[in-house]
Amino acid sequence: MNLNLKLSAVALALVITSGSAIAQVKKKPAVAAKNKPAAAQVATKGNLLPVDDQVIIGKLPNGLTYYIRKNVEPKNKAELYLVNKAGSVLETDDQQGLAHFTEHMAFNGTRDFPKNQMVDYLQKSGVKFGADLNAYTSFNETVYQLPIPSDTVKIFENGFKILANWAGYVSFDPSEIDKERGVVLEEERLRGKNAQERLQLQTLPVLLNNSRYALRLPIGKEDILKNFKPETIKSFYHDWYRPDLQAVIAVGDFDPKRVEELIKQDFSQLQNPAGEKPRTKYTVPPTPGTAVKIATDKEFPYTLAQIVVKHPGAPTKTTTDYMQQIREQLFNQMLNARLGELLQKPNPPFLYGRSSYGDFIGEQDAFTSIAVSKPGELEAAVKAVVAETERARKFGFTLTELERAKQDALVGIGNAYKERDKTRSVNFVREYQQNFLTGEAIPGIEFEYNFYVNNIGKITLAEMNALAGKFISDQNRVVIVEGPDKDKDKLPDEKTILQWIASAGQNITAYVDNVSSDPLMSKLPDGSAVTNEVKDEAIGTTTLTLGNGVKVVLKPTEFRNDQILINGYSFGGTSLASDDDFTSANLAAPIVSSSGIAQFNQGQLDKKLAGKNVNISPYISDYAQGINGNSSPADFETAMQLVYLYFTQPRKDKDIWQSQIDQTRSLLANRGLDPVNVFQDTVSAVLSNHNFRSMVTTIDRLNKATLDKAYSFYKSRFANASGFTFTLVGNFNVETIKPFLIHYLGALPSTNSNENYKNLEIHPPAGIINTTVNKGVGEKSSVQLVFSGDYDYNDANNLQMDALEEVLNIKLIERLREQESGVYAPGVRASYHKIPGGRYTITIYFGCAPENVDKLINATIEEIGKIKQNGAQPTDIQKFVAKEARSTQEQLKENFFWTSYLASSLQNKENPDQILSHVSSLEQVTVQSTKDAANKYLSGKNYIKLVLMPEKTEKK
Repeated sequence: MNLNLKLSAVALALVITSGSAIAQVKKKPAVAAKNKPAAAQVATKGNLLPVDDQVIIGKLPNGLTYYIRKNVEPKNKAELYLVNKAGSVLETDDQQGLAHFTEHMAFNGTRDFPKNQMVDYLQKSGVKFGADLNAYTSFNETVYQLPIPSDTVKIFENGFKILANWAGYVSFDPSEIDKERGVVLEEERLRGKNAQERLQLQTLPVLLNNSRYALRLPIGKEDILKNFKPETIKSFYHDWYRPDLQAVIAVGDFDPKRVEELIKQDFSQLQNPAGEKPRTKYTVPPTPGTAVKIATDKEFPYTLAQIVVKHPGAPTKTTTDYMQQIREQLFNQMLNARLGELLQKPNPPFLYGRSSYGDFIGEQDAFTSIAVSKPGELEAAVKAVVAETERARKFGFTLTELERAKQDALVGIGNAYKERDKTRSVNFVREYQQNFLTGEAIPGIEFEYNFYVNNIGKITLAEMNALAGKFISDQNRVVIVEGPDKDKDKLPDEKTILQWIASAGQNITAYVDNVSSDPLMSKLPDGSAVTNEVKDEAIGTTTLTLGNGVKVVLKPTEFRNDQILINGYSFGGTSLASDDDFTSANLAAPIVSSSGIAQFNQGQLDKKLAGKNVNISPYISDYAQGINGNSSPADFETAMQLVYLYFTQPRKDKDIWQSQIDQTRSLLANRGLDPVNVFQDTVSAVLSNHNFRSMVTTIDRLNKATLDKAYSFYKSRFANASGFTFTLVGNFNVETIKPFLIHYLGALPSTNSNENYKNLEIHPPAGIINTTVNKGVGEKSSVQLVFSGDYDYNDANNLQMDALEEVLNIKLIERLREQESGVYAPGVRASYHKIPGGRYTITIYFGCAPENVDKLINATIEEIGKIKQNGAQPTDIQKFVAKEARSTQEQLKENFFWTSYLASSLQNKENPDQILSHVSSLEQVTVQSTKDAANKYLSGKNYIKLVLMPEKTEKK
């Protein structure tokens, strides 16, 4: 369960610190299933977009809307969603946080599933709580998701009963409410009580103009969450969980007519309340001129500026709307391609820069520019980002830029069209959800593809060049500057930041599109012939050995229509670099993969590949080097050319080297301000026994690294392909692609030397270690408990380790979350490997209040003790087996699984056929086997306790 704020303009801090954000570009209506080709549509004003005829849309007499679609990806599974037009924006003053709390209570007892029976029932059916069974609350909606098997009639039909229970029959048992208070408060602690939250509280009132949205963050207020009476939350549920504000979405492998019957059967009895409240639509009122907010925090490690120009927004409903949406997509792509090129300069003007137009909030769109600067260089960052928009406004785009953007857009829509019969059910659900919530059109991929093909060529350069002027304005504009407290004196005041923005781009010139007309390769390599061919009929693979020693494992599939996944590896990696050269070696692959190839720099290469569905990158890990990538069948030869060139003509780019070193140095400067970074750096140090190779690099080591050493190490790692094994999985015919393998992979350089990795013995130290980090001003702690040791890597042991991990997850959710109400999301991660030596690590992690650390650690150790003494409970084993069987059956139909699995089997010298007996082997997990595994792997002989606590304050 999560809080979804959908605030693109304030998401940057999250982009940098957690790797996630809400995309700001408007989403195209998602893909639809196979249908007859639609007629070409002309973009005439007022033409309503059609409704995809593959979806059944209906409404019950009580007002509940439903969407039903048959879809067989994945097979024997259905996605059932309950969507409520009820979120935090509807809360009264004394209900703040109760929209989200209501979501929690839906999993803690309903009419037909008292207390925790619903979660328990679904887990036994193979549905995992949190990963599968989940929900989210936002300003305007609360959405429940239930992926459920459709091949067992009772389980499937009960899925609709569960949705109906959420919709109208949540119990709100007072004792369950009191238990859940702690869980919700811990969710707030986990996601908040940090620099991002504190800055958000300063900036949102300005960004959202003190509107209802600024006053109704979904998490609510702590004092209300701690003290509200059951009647208050029941009142919210009574007022807003009602059928005329609800939709049921069902997409999956089922009979649509039977599903419609089930919806009518389970939801027709729901009633709207008498004298129902009107569902107000809240907006963010425009602000004359520009509002500026400067905000700082002690723990914020970046300096950034955001410029948000708000515009009236509306869902895409007509062909005119859709044409404009395509223009916006092209505009965003071209503008950000230019910003990306600035990062390829030897001294980039920013750490991160982006500008785009798209959805905002409160029936608004926004043109948002974001610049993250190096320490002390905010002016340069802001001016560089703003100048690119100004350059587009003054001089426009070039015809070559527009053509490339159109090609890429056609590739994107073409991919969706080619995969129209392989689209996963959840993609349709998201589309129908937006249709219900906002009225966004759902024309289906047939219409969309034909519309693109027939209309994108009509978009002119003049139309695109007019957009920058439309998006840029000094009205209804908000400028936000954020930075660390220690740099407060260096930040601009309101007058200065506005001067920077106004003066940016004063001396700019027109953009020059640096393209090359040279082919990637002018001559086809001779290659080498196939010297051996072995087929494995059981799993459908063919293994070729080429004359230069390269091995290629091929698995043709029909899981995707337009995808071939490519992976190649050989042993060695940075383990072969000396300690003095390690930092240079560790940078080698990132530098080369960002530098282009042969005579093409990275910008030229990106432009050369426009309109192609291909992505190839080299990598060097601790113990291997290789190639990862993918392509469409049509672009497979281009993929092979790129692989060949990354081996034979890697590019040495001084500008890219200097750029990356400069960026890394800047990121390290304030890293120590963030408590999470400090804690994770300590974790890395302790678990590697303070081996510098596994720790964050230092400025001193960075300064000693050189491009010559990095480039030389890269070339040495890719000088001998005779030890390489490639795995190719996807839609291809072995005989058809064999000539490409012979000519390109068969031509890779070979010295026939036999290289291997070095075991550097980097692993957690033996014994018992306790480490506490005191960092952070928020009342927030993190805990990691690590058990480790030697490991006999084999299929039987791996199965028992996986079972132990899941059983521990189940027990710690029950104990730490449900019983103790002390955490939100405890987790267990069991990892084990054969390379470079047999080792295992089991890590238990959770966040909590500082005063509860010892109590929750003791509870964890107690639960481990129960498994060591008695083994797992049979019902928990049943849950693991059900989940593992379901997930295995799904994975066997996925290209990504097979690519990873085949490579892993080869590296570990395992028989890949054993995956076919994995489900039947699950019977080997018993009460006794889990007891044995717990005593073996959780003995406590090697036990590391790592705790993050807030900074100690001196008592006055």
